[in-house]
Amino acid sequence: MRYFIELSYNGKKYHGWQIQPDAISVQEKLNNAVSTIFQEEIQVVGAGRTDTGVHASQMFAHFDIDKELKKNIVFKLNSILPNDISVHQVFLVDAEKHVRFTATSRSYEYKIWLGRNPFLLDFSWQIHSQRPDIHLMNEAAKLLLEYTDFQTFSKVKTEVYTFNCDVTEAFWVLNGSELTFHISANRFLRNMVRAIVGTLVDVGLGKITIEGFRAIIESKNRSNAGLSVPAKGLFLTKIKY
Repeated sequence: MRYFIELSYNGKKYHGWQIQPDAISVQEKLNNAVSTIFQEEIQVVGAGRTDTGVHASQMFAHFDIDKELKKNIVFKLNSILPNDISVHQVFLVDAEKHVRFTATSRSYEYKIWLGRNPFLLDFSWQIHSQRPDIHLMNEAAKLLLEYTDFQTFSKVKTEVYTFNCDVTEAFWVLNGSELTFHISANRFLRNMVRAIVGTLVDVGLGKITIEGFRAIIESKNRSNAGLSVPAKGLFLTKIKY
């Protein structure tokens, strides 16, 4: 039987989702918790691979087991997991449903705080020098929907079968001093969102024109894009099946 786990986590203390030989990961913590409850070694599969320091307000994982689901499993998992990882539900799915490969859409948000706020240091990138032009950033963001090849915004040393992604939405919302970038696509490349944000902020600061942003996308050259912004402002927010 296959079960999906819906969870969220604060990524500050973790070297991403995926298990690594010499670093702590979210997947490792979840593996240990599920294995402890069922008293056998169980490997969970994640819907994606968030990078070091990236957060998730909605993540899914799955595991297979022949035993019946334990009563109060959500409570039991949360009693084992550290406080910065929280399980919201565990539910049975069809055996062929794969947490990663059957996902149809993923959404991310990147949070920028315009000014200084000590209480948001771990959850936003703070800009307190020049205020970017949000209108220009939104005009540039619209161009992302015209393209499918995002090699420009991909980590250079990465093994992927294609750089194509179907971006369905990309826009900025300003709420007081909080500036949030929303982006959804069927899939994302490594470091893609953080590279896009860094380049769009350069547009907002007048360092890159709208047409310059288009040229950067079409160049398929990572060195032409902006810097990768800090991981702490990035949240995986929604996965659709």
